[in-house]
Amino acid sequence: MNYFIISIIPILIGTIVIYGMIKGVKVYEYFIDGAKGGLRLCFNIYPYLLAMLVAVGVFRESGALGYFINAVKPIVKFIGLPPEVVPLIMVKPLSGSGAQGIFMDILNQYGADTYIGLVASIIIGSTETIFYTLTVYFGAINIKKYDTHCGQLLWQI
Repeated sequence: MNYFIISIIPILIGTIVIYGMIKGVKVYEYFIDGAKGGLRLCFNIYPYLLAMLVAVGVFRESGALGYFINAVKPIVKFIGLPPEVVPLIMVKPLSGSGAQGIFMDILNQYGADTYIGLVASIIIGSTETIFYTLTVYFGAINIKKYDTHCGQLLWQI
């Protein structure tokens, strides 16, 4: 069984290549064209991705995130959310990897079966990195003004 699981990807690739050859498709040439297109897309997306990651890092390292979290904690406590998940709520729309780090810290500190851990699990599993998505995908198709789209996406949260 373990050998079959390890072999799934090579079997899938082999099946695609053999099917393409049977149909008379130039598999290698199409693969190269797809790889070129993927690299072009990566080069188009990279500046926007880098700018977003730098902005998130500056926001976090400058202490602005900490000040904002301290200002919002009484409101969060009033509505019934544990204040410990506020950093996760704030970082998740900006950075998926940053949110994963905060999530792991919450689980390590409070445990997965606690109320705080369960709320953090729901947040990490049911939210999207809105600003990351806007930056990367709208940057890739050269949309510069996305203020109305940002409002629509935030409304969906």
